[in-house]
Amino acid sequence: MQQIRTVCAHDCPDMCSLVASVENGKVVRVQGDPDHPYTAGFACGKVNRDAELVHSPERLTTPLRRTGPKGSGQFEPITWDEALDEIATRWKAVIAESGPLAILGYAYSAHQGLMNRGLVNGLFHALGTSRLQGGTVCDTCCEAAWDATIGPIGGADPESVVDSDLVISWGADLMATNVHFWTLAEAQRKKRGVKIVVIDPRRSRTAQSADWHLPIRIGTDAALALGIMHVLVRDGLVDRAYVAAHTVGFDRVEKEILPRFAPDRVAEITGLTVADVERLASMYGRSKAALIRLGEGMTRLTWGGQALRAVALLPGVSGHYGKRGGGAVLLTAASCDLNYAAVRKPSGPASARMVNHLRLGEALLTMNDPPLRALYISANNPAVTNPDVHKIRKGLAREDLFTVVHDPFLNATARYADIVLPATTYLETEDLFRAYGAYWMQWSQAVVPPQGEARSNVAVAQALAQRMGLTDAVFGESPRQIAERLLDGATGPAGKADKAKLFASEPISIVHDIVGQPFATPSRKLEFFSPDMEKAGLSGLPDWTPDPVEATDGKRWPLRLLTAPGYFQAHTAFSAVGALRKREGAPICVLHPEEAAKRGLADGQKVRLFNDKGEIGLVVRVVDEVRPGVVLVPGQRPDEEAVAGTINMLVSDRYTDMGEGATYQSTWLDVAAWAA
Repeated sequence: MQQIRTVCAHDCPDMCSLVASVENGKVVRVQGDPDHPYTAGFACGKVNRDAELVHSPERLTTPLRRTGPKGSGQFEPITWDEALDEIATRWKAVIAESGPLAILGYAYSAHQGLMNRGLVNGLFHALGTSRLQGGTVCDTCCEAAWDATIGPIGGADPESVVDSDLVISWGADLMATNVHFWTLAEAQRKKRGVKIVVIDPRRSRTAQSADWHLPIRIGTDAALALGIMHVLVRDGLVDRAYVAAHTVGFDRVEKEILPRFAPDRVAEITGLTVADVERLASMYGRSKAALIRLGEGMTRLTWGGQALRAVALLPGVSGHYGKRGGGAVLLTAASCDLNYAAVRKPSGPASARMVNHLRLGEALLTMNDPPLRALYISANNPAVTNPDVHKIRKGLAREDLFTVVHDPFLNATARYADIVLPATTYLETEDLFRAYGAYWMQWSQAVVPPQGEARSNVAVAQALAQRMGLTDAVFGESPRQIAERLLDGATGPAGKADKAKLFASEPISIVHDIVGQPFATPSRKLEFFSPDMEKAGLSGLPDWTPDPVEATDGKRWPLRLLTAPGYFQAHTAFSAVGALRKREGAPICVLHPEEAAKRGLADGQKVRLFNDKGEIGLVVRVVDEVRPGVVLVPGQRPDEEAVAGTINMLVSDRYTDMGEGATYQSTWLDVAAWAA
């Protein structure tokens, strides 16, 4: 049996180093790399089953051409040459008639490889097509808030938790989305008594296992952060020396904002008790090196940017940003300074028309001058994962839209395609990876050859580039040669990587050897006041105010939606693994017993969730995992697994306050018994 070192390409901050066991050309086991300091010899319960993902009987094995109505899933097999020739012919006709802006193509997060994701986007950049403003369904809001506060730079090293004396998981279910950080933090709890606090509207597995869980009301994180600052000022726990040397604008926050956030008002806003607010503030202010692990979920609502901004400012008040083991971490990728443009922007115009990812449906239905006439999707399933799924599917159903989907499986989006191309999984590709929740970089080997006639994103991008007449060298190079381009011109620790070790698949640490959080804002300081935000028409100071639209919706509909990753079906990339589907169970919603009793609902009953946008059917789980007034829907699951529909059918495509991100958690609805 052969043991091959590789890297997990799923959308997860840990970027685990893996060891795949291969026998007779088949993956028989996937496990964590025992020689990696962060992966530490184990993989999550999802990735442990990735051998089944590679060899799933549901894999696409040949290119397909549509034979029935869009969405029906009726196709016939064709050859690769037929598929690629038809795509190139149709694209050339669209460009001749309407110009390149009538085409939109992209790869997104289902493959985190820098080439298998980057080169597809590089193809469309070189063609001069419309471009996707990617990530708005996920992280643009939190990134915009972080950049306005700290700057476009990574946060604390998660592995510095060995020097922390307090860990706060704020809006992050670590066991579901960051399990290796959880393991490190838990080890410090056992070894040194470090306390772990979880602030989350849901009593997640992480919250259940922590020392203390604060079930905050959805959308009130900024108020709690400002309440903590209020207590730190009142009790003389502000690190005045740090504030004076490394921050700007705290004097204004102290005078203009904090007086409105005394503990009693914060308790009223957040649903916590005054004692909770006081205890948390004291615990945080008296710690020497507190580390906050920020989750992205708190930003997926109307005032999401202000929420993250307020929490991210806390370590500046306490001075924890100046301590190893202290500070905050959201994402780390901004500190990996590779030459991304070599792959993502090999040629093409400097700017082009942008299409916001979360409003893809709107663009397909209304964009003109020119309208979108051709769409190419790789490593994404917007017919399930995007907000306002009804718009997405209506747009995808256009008979005059030529759609190509490249995926390992015939997912919900692929069923609307004119041409479907079979894609490799990450275990069948070579690629270069850098984590976005840790400071590691690694070259991944292909573990087995492509299954059936599957081809990698890189191979398809290159084949289409050649048919479209592009001559950039990157479209004719091997994965190893393309990776060399990413490294050429790289700076910082990534630029100093030993290439011999890297291409031997050794994990490379890219952590910056500095003590204290650096800031990359215009002032090069932590910005309690952001002039750039004020220029953009936003509050330059952190604040919390109720959103009037949410307030109106909350009067009409009694329940607020909370979405969170499922433990074994975090997103649709895992849908094809039968064992994981079975372990996760049927798609559910979680309702507090009080709310279930009001509606006469029993645990395990089929229910409908509904609002102005429509209705879907799920199975209800009655448990006090969430507080009254909330309905939790874990994971993004396809229609065929549910009673009916998928949760994003009920979610609007409204923007967050910054970053033009998705507002999943600003959804209001009701639940009732299902009527067939």
